Amino acid sequence: MSETIFSKIITGEIPSFKIYENDYVYAFLDISQVTKGHTLLIPKKASANIFETDEETMKHIGVALPKVANAIKKAFNPDGLNIIQNNGEFADQSVFHLHFHLIPRYENDIDGFGYKWETHEDELNDDAKKEIAAQIQAHFE
Repeated sequence: MSETIFSKIITGEIPSFKIYENDYVYAFLDISQVTKGHTLLIPKKASANIFETDEETMKHIGVALPKVANAIKKAFNPDGLNIIQNNGEFADQSVFHLHFHLIPRYENDIDGFGYKWETHEDELNDDAKKEIAAQIQAHFE
């Protein structure tokens, strides 16, 4: 995997505002600060996306995510928190080093965050949903 801005942040070649670090992960303020406290959590073992990330690395991320989320909650008492992880250019991934955005949400704050979520539950009957589930299940090892 080629070097990314995040690998340079991990090594200190590019400065960052560190939030949390252990042997496996690094969390720092996102430069954009979509909302106050917007933080990125990245593994130190680089992989481009979730599809290329090993199970051990994900375990360390799973341990760190609630720690970082709770620190943000205690610091700023947001009304909610979005955790977002994009995979691939089509899904708006711009840095190809696995990363998780922790974006605090504030009820009366006009922030720079939003997304559109349209449901299609009325367009798919139970048989169609059963077939979709079976197609995914067939690919577990």
